[in-house]
Amino acid sequence: MTLIIVIVVAVVLALYLISLYNGFVKLRNNRENAFANIDVQLKQRHDLIPQLVASVKGYATHEKDLLENVTKARTAAMSANTIDEKIQAEGQLSAALNGLKVAVEAYPDLKANQNFMQLQGEISDIENKLAATRRFFNSATKELNNAVETFPGNIFAGMFGFKREMMFEIADQERAQYDKAPEIKF
Repeated sequence: MTLIIVIVVAVVLALYLISLYNGFVKLRNNRENAFANIDVQLKQRHDLIPQLVASVKGYATHEKDLLENVTKARTAAMSANTIDEKIQAEGQLSAALNGLKVAVEAYPDLKANQNFMQLQGEISDIENKLAATRRFFNSATKELNNAVETFPGNIFAGMFGFKREMMFEIADQERAQYDKAPEIKF
């Protein structure tokens, strides 16, 4: 009789561990899928940046360093391999693009240029899509982190190779820029 109880307890425990492991895998895959959606938007963003830089170059010849920083940040973002590297590189690219936006304000003719305005609109659209996909990614990351850090999952997560993952957050200096409402001028 005790052998049967031991076997039943072992089977129940094994089923629980399998279920826990599968739950971790699903959460990790959900997070990776969410980042794949971010990657799509980042690819579009990276493709538009050279066009934007070329549009600005004609007007802002003395802003050479700024344009080079945007180009370098884009290159670094495109060459990042891991999710954590991409998160850091994209933060640097966002900061460089914000610097470019500030510089553009000094060139009223550029702001009136149709090609520039179309590119700016496309980049704004991609930035909005990126914000939405980042929210989804961070939600998926939060679910995984909660599962990895709460009891009893935290006991087994490390054994299965699961750990707390990094959120896709903007840098503190950029947060103020994103927290304020955009200016609309007519």
